[in-house]
Amino acid sequence: MEEQAVEVEVPSYFLCPITLDVMRDPVTLPTGITYDRHAIHRWLRLADGATSATCPLTKLPVAPDCEPTPNHTLHRLIHSWCARNPAAAVDSIERISTPPVSANLGPLVSRLADPKKPERETLAALREIRDVAGESEPGRELVAAFPGAADALFAVLVSTSASSEADMALDAISSLRLAEPCLVRAVDRDGMALVDALVSMLQRDADAVSRARAAMLLADVTACMAPSRASSLPEQVFVEAVRLLRDNDGGASTAAIKAALRVLAGATSYGRNRIKAAQAGAVAALVEVLLDVVEGGRRRAWCELALCALDRLCGCAEGRAALVAHAAGVAAVGEMVVGTSAAASGKAVRVLRSVARHAATAEVVREMVATGAVTKLCAVAVSPETQERTKERARETLRMHAVAWRSSPCIHPNRYPC
Repeated sequence: MEEQAVEVEVPSYFLCPITLDVMRDPVTLPTGITYDRHAIHRWLRLADGATSATCPLTKLPVAPDCEPTPNHTLHRLIHSWCARNPAAAVDSIERISTPPVSANLGPLVSRLADPKKPERETLAALREIRDVAGESEPGRELVAAFPGAADALFAVLVSTSASSEADMALDAISSLRLAEPCLVRAVDRDGMALVDALVSMLQRDADAVSRARAAMLLADVTACMAPSRASSLPEQVFVEAVRLLRDNDGGASTAAIKAALRVLAGATSYGRNRIKAAQAGAVAALVEVLLDVVEGGRRRAWCELALCALDRLCGCAEGRAALVAHAAGVAAVGEMVVGTSAAASGKAVRVLRSVARHAATAEVVREMVATGAVTKLCAVAVSPETQERTKERARETLRMHAVAWRSSPCIHPNRYPC
């Protein structure tokens, strides 16, 4: 007769009250209740910015930046129980087989904050923090929520002159996927020094992965800057963004190019930045992005960002001059008027309207007809699927040079809507 296996129940005090899973790294709040560290850190992080959080069980107030006390005794009990009951706790053993690293984060963060530490010790601390953040989702959340960890990483990135330390700090920051409030605090604290540090990393011609991380963080940082700072970015920001776009067929990754487009689309909402971007060659680089979309049909997600940047650049004379000077500028934008998303079509019409209003020499007017841009404006102006605002802008553009375009042999008179 076969012996029936006896089901072993997991002791209730081994389970986190929040997740109801066996705790990997039990910690105790000042209220006396023990939770898994990553779960309680997430709970407290949700209260960030409030005057106080509460203990999930007792509802007693707890400071959002409270650092719970590691419960080493309970951790040893859980590990011992899982070892004695492998059949009943396969998942639990896997969860706790790795010793908790959270207790070491405090000394690691302190080591980063000490400017007198030798470079090798700083690198070792950065490596350990990066490994914790990269090993699992709980590890990432643990480092992101640990008081002072993100600030210390940003401080290293801004202050170090050693490329190895900067790359390691950037690697760790990228692993954390920090929320916008944390980035805003970093920007408010470090200001343009953070932008300068990221630009320097792009200038170093590091490997593709490091360049992509620097570009993505630069896009995030500039997006959450206050207008007073974002409106006066250094010229080198635009030079490096353009260089990434021109490296499309070289070593630049898709993520890096998209980040460069985000930088240009966001920063050119300010007048002074438009001139800097135009002087850095942004218009020609953006036209090449559109041509790549037209010819290859790939990366259509880039289209809206490129057109948004071109629309803003055409808000200055330098941007419009660069667009009409490009041999394929008008044609590339005209191709985006139809067959794209509503947002892309609207931006393309806005660009053509700017050209027709402010840069329409006789040669440009003829080019708009020859490249098919006018025909596409006609199609958009009468299409029932086009948004009303885009229709009106297309009609407005067509009325500007109606005499020249209506008499053109390239335009069928029955199709002209004005």
